[in-house]
Amino acid sequence: MTIYIGNLSFQAEQEDLVHLFSQYGEIKQCSLPLDRETGRKRGFAFVEMNNDADEQKAIDDLQDVEWMGRMIRVNKATPRERPSGGRGGPNR
Repeated sequence: MTIYIGNLSFQAEQEDLVHLFSQYGEIKQCSLPLDRETGRKRGFAFVEMNNDADEQKAIDDLQDVEWMGRMIRVNKATPRERPSGGRGGPNR
């Protein structure tokens, strides 16, 4: 399971997220995506922990709390949906 953290402060760094979530268990991966064109932070992040129970505890405890001046949203990440009818398919 991967955790999605939204409404992040643009001041938040990867080290800040690691520090926050490591209080709940060992972190497997942490990413703070950047905008491709500007190189700026996009205001959200993903954290994956080694233990599903630790991830759930972090989600439960951190959902809708103020962190670095923003009310963050913390929930289970869902796969991005791909648009249907993309290129390469047969035309009908």
